[in-house]
Amino acid sequence: MSISDSQRRPLVVGIGGTTRAASSTERALSFALRGAEEAGARTQLFGGTFLHTLPHYAPEDPTRTDAQLELIEAVRAADAMIIATPGYHGGVSGLVKNALDTLEELRADDRPYLDGRAVGCIVTAYGWQAAGSVLTSLRSIVHALRGWPTPFGAGINTLETRFESAHQCSDAKVAEQLATVGRQAAQFALAFGGQHAAPLANTGHGAHAANAPRSEKRLSLAV
Repeated sequence: MSISDSQRRPLVVGIGGTTRAASSTERALSFALRGAEEAGARTQLFGGTFLHTLPHYAPEDPTRTDAQLELIEAVRAADAMIIATPGYHGGVSGLVKNALDTLEELRADDRPYLDGRAVGCIVTAYGWQAAGSVLTSLRSIVHALRGWPTPFGAGINTLETRFESAHQCSDAKVAEQLATVGRQAAQFALAFGGQHAAPLANTGHGAHAANAPRSEKRLSLAV
């Protein structure tokens, strides 16, 4: 594949997981990202271990860590996203919500927040009630960030479905549902030509200089 071909491939960024490495949530997200790759996209995963390194987002403090900057720049370059969260006490986990709060740094962009991007939504929960209610909540958050939730969202009851590894799921129908979330995110981006995609030179943690103050006006989270 030529460099120009690679540059035309849209970027789908996945955010999700728990504080536990190789969680069901993160493995579900991996299934969806592979669906996006099969549809022609490049992907980048920010899993639970990475999200756990993010400090609590404080909009009044202009300094940002390397991890925060890496997440911000990846989402800024993304043509679509997939967000996966466990259902904790009827809501999105604090770990995932903090990552989404960090995207307040995109408010002054030409494409503010998640504007113009499809966002696949995935929820894992220990029962059907939380899976449904949290999926609705996650879609509302995506709307608030000006994103477009994909038509299909996946709610997974981990009482019934097991992810033995990042490539093995006990229920083939669930695996296909997750792939559908990824394909829809990628297809939306491809329909718009991946015009905002840009290859990331380094996807390892700490790829950016930290603590550079940002001058644009923000603080819309401060109430």
